[in-house]
Amino acid sequence: MLREYLPFWARLTEGQQRRLEEGAAVRRFARGEMVYGGGTECAGLILPTEGQLRAYMLTDEGRELTLYRLFPRDMCLFSASCVLRGIQFDVLVEAERDTTALFLPAEVYQGLMEESAAVANYTSELMADRFSEVMWRMDQILSKKLDGRLAALLVEESRLAESASLRLTHDQLARHLGSAREVVSRLLKDFQNDGLVRLGRGGVELLALPARLWHRTAYGDFVTEGAGCFWYPEYRQSVQDGPPVREKKEC
Repeated sequence: MLREYLPFWARLTEGQQRRLEEGAAVRRFARGEMVYGGGTECAGLILPTEGQLRAYMLTDEGRELTLYRLFPRDMCLFSASCVLRGIQFDVLVEAERDTTALFLPAEVYQGLMEESAAVANYTSELMADRFSEVMWRMDQILSKKLDGRLAALLVEESRLAESASLRLTHDQLARHLGSAREVVSRLLKDFQNDGLVRLGRGGVELLALPARLWHRTAYGDFVTEGAGCFWYPEYRQSVQDGPPVREKKEC
């Protein structure tokens, strides 16, 4: 199974592959269950094989702030802070959907990093990508208005769910954004008054084309092209693919 999820697998020796296989453990988590609690805990490296995980941090006020998502074939490094000494802040991980994940022991992986240039290089590149994603998220928080960030989140959630109907409460949206539920509720009512969404019990339905919501987002203007055609930023499904870029056309 590991060969399907580790890009450096073919460059390991048989002995190194055996150590990983013998140390790896499969764990299953229900939606909403805590996967990694941060702090001094060192859970090892987490590779979701099915489902979806959310990595987040707590603000000084105790509010949750989503940093990035983890999908199958992604790897969570921040859960192995005992190995990666450059990690200086707490990241928590929870299951956003029912999830199956592989756990690689920290001590085994650390040994491979010391023995294999392929493992060390992959880890360094992945860490750089993760920090880039976190810094990009921090920039949005510091420089963009909350209504734009909320609109961007709704578009992101719609793409992940492949549906315009989102089973998300106001409280869940506020937790993603590191904001208060009351503030998010007020903004959602504004969106509803503008004809962008319809609010219901325990959910939000997107009524507008994504491009119209992107007009309210933190990630730049959308561009009209001809009658009823829009370019708008496409959310990538994996953090390894980078931040959103304007590349999707809709008519």
